[in-house]
Amino acid sequence: MIRFLRSLFGAGDENSRYPEQLVRDLVERAVDATDPWLRAVSGYRKKMRPAVIRSLDHVTSMMEDLPCPIPLCIGCYDVDPLLRALFASKTEMSTVLCKDRNLSLFLRGAKAVPREIFALLIMEKKEGSIFGVEMTGDVVTRDVYQVTVSFVAHRFVDPASNEAETRRLLTFRAFDRLISLALKRITGMKMERKDLEGRRTMLQSKLDLLQQGGWGFEGNGSERESDMPSLEEEIGRINTRLSRLGGNDRMLEVYLDALADVLGHPEQHLWGRKETVILDSMGIKRGELISNANELTFLELENSAGRILNVALVAIPGEELAALSREQAVEKL
Repeated sequence: MIRFLRSLFGAGDENSRYPEQLVRDLVERAVDATDPWLRAVSGYRKKMRPAVIRSLDHVTSMMEDLPCPIPLCIGCYDVDPLLRALFASKTEMSTVLCKDRNLSLFLRGAKAVPREIFALLIMEKKEGSIFGVEMTGDVVTRDVYQVTVSFVAHRFVDPASNEAETRRLLTFRAFDRLISLALKRITGMKMERKDLEGRRTMLQSKLDLLQQGGWGFEGNGSERESDMPSLEEEIGRINTRLSRLGGNDRMLEVYLDALADVLGHPEQHLWGRKETVILDSMGIKRGELISNANELTFLELENSAGRILNVALVAIPGEELAALSREQAVEKL
């Protein structure tokens, strides 16, 4: 793994496997993306440094674990069961390739068409159910419950002319995803704090009125007095929760703690896993291998927000992609 890290980022100094400037830059990137006011916390760089390194270790390992790129070419479609599972047809694969914005922008910016273009293909898996037909020996059984698997919303990210560059870009993309999850947590804390402060103000106003004689309230005095302990108790609970969210003097420290916690425990917020299924030529799940079925392994990425995506590192023939793009341009004329 160390060799891979060095190929991505260059050699670190003798005390770190990463260049120190990279670590400092990523600390600042995390702070800028969540709350620049966090810089007001004394020693924020020192606190964030180990968390950033831990996240770098995690996302680098994830990118290292990505399988070798699969060839994504029109000629491969008929002979590669994985491609037939990922795309409904050759036509769909051609359409996805020539209409993808990131691939188009990459080709437009390239000085020459690369021999291969590496990128991460991202998709969403859809499972459906049908009642189909199954053959067992010479016996045909109808209305059999079957599960279908298909993939939609194809897109490509971080295209590059070499595999190492794509993996490097994906590493930073994964790091940014962790930052976005930390931002989600901090934003939730800020919203909760605002709601609690608003409720506390309302309850305190009601309590003040009761203590001053119940202006604006109906009922006898004993009823008003019985409301006061419950109000005081609820205000106390709100104050306790606000204290945990950080008082006015510790608010930024608590937010920095949240950022450091997410980046310091990246495996709890972003992870990959492999799923192996048996699919037949119609995209139907099978319990065992049959003549027209293949055992296929798909890679899923999941995060703590519940988002699940299927991904595959791919290698696209540059000239083929350029030709598809030219054909699309001609069709638009």
